[in-house]
Amino acid sequence: MKEKRIGISETLFRDAHQSLLATRLRIEDMLDIAELVDQVGYHSLEVWGGATFDSCMRFLNEDPWDRLRTLRKNLPNTKLQMLLRGQNLVGYRQYPDDVVDEFVAKSIENGIDIIRVFDALNDIRNLERAIKATKKAGGHLQAAIVYTTSPVHNIEGYLKLAKEFVELGADSICIKDMAGILTPQVAYDLVSQLKANIDLPVQVHSHYTVGFASMTYWAAIQAGADVIDTALSPLALGTSQPPTETMVAALQGTPFDSKLDLALLTKISEIMNKRLADYKKPAIKVEPEVILSQIPGGMLSNLKSQLEQQNLSDRYDEILVEVPKVRKDLGYPPLVTPMSQIVGTQSLLNVVTGKRYSVKSKEIKDYVKGLYGRSPIEIDPEIRKELIGDEEPLTQRPADLLEPALEKAREEIKDLMIQEEDVLSYILFPEVAKKFFADRKK
Repeated sequence: MKEKRIGISETLFRDAHQSLLATRLRIEDMLDIAELVDQVGYHSLEVWGGATFDSCMRFLNEDPWDRLRTLRKNLPNTKLQMLLRGQNLVGYRQYPDDVVDEFVAKSIENGIDIIRVFDALNDIRNLERAIKATKKAGGHLQAAIVYTTSPVHNIEGYLKLAKEFVELGADSICIKDMAGILTPQVAYDLVSQLKANIDLPVQVHSHYTVGFASMTYWAAIQAGADVIDTALSPLALGTSQPPTETMVAALQGTPFDSKLDLALLTKISEIMNKRLADYKKPAIKVEPEVILSQIPGGMLSNLKSQLEQQNLSDRYDEILVEVPKVRKDLGYPPLVTPMSQIVGTQSLLNVVTGKRYSVKSKEIKDYVKGLYGRSPIEIDPEIRKELIGDEEPLTQRPADLLEPALEKAREEIKDLMIQEEDVLSYILFPEVAKKFFADRKK
């Protein structure tokens, strides 16, 4: 068999701690190992995007832009990668096109090399602007297929989506399996179809939640996958990714050797384990029930945290049962941000109130109205009427309804700004950002 070096994308600085630590890893703990991490030779290091932007300001008293610049300075030899939620950027709703353009440009200007962009509904309309902005700014555009299973999702549909990504100028394709439910056989079949029909690198992202991920990666590699996402062992397994060290060791002696230094990886993990002593890390376990609920790692982590805060931990199993029911009602949206939050919140409300949809979140009504994009299949008319009455859903691209926001926002916070990027932080998270800016001046 022809040799093919498999690339390793390390998630320690983003998705791993988002999944296991509710996105609380501090910059000083990253910097403690940054010099060694930069010597590894990773394909890329995921450091930004997802929930990290919000968490920096809300919980860690960090400027997310400062974090990015600091990591760029301390990781000069490694490509830095981020996760972007399409028109939602790193927030939980859609933003105007001028904000998307500016955010993408500033992300690349401040140090990002690779932008992995996805839409929770796989609605190509919600991705077009971010894709164009990334290409214009000179970034590597990795377009992500949000993987899920349902009566309406299949390999043919994912292949069609990937071909649309190619037409839009994608530099690589990612299979984003946020719930860890991609089985080895389906991974093999899907990657095989992508490699046979598309001349782009294919990267596979999964979570260890149900225990599939290492086997899934091996099957994907045999089918032609080029890169896999892993997490160093201190923040691996559970709702995070397979351990980097384990995958590197498993590939040694095969045609797919990553060529990474296992001793160096082990040294980094030893240091990180000491740094994590101050964090509350959940017990690592396999949760096969997620095969049915399809709740992704980050959502599980945050759901458990929220239930603990509200003294509702005893309702956890009931909510897991309710999630797939709500998802079916909504036309089988993939459970990734923001849909995971929308479905999760409504499931919690349904369980706690004891009567389904007696209390409805604003977000679920906006989704049914079409303000988040096109649902995978048409929502049952009776459910739609239950949620939004006789209102007709939107058929155009949701962002077309949004007015430009940059200039107005600049005027609103001109007395608090100390850098151009502050206006973006404010637009994304107005109240959180204003408090952060005010505290910063003290």
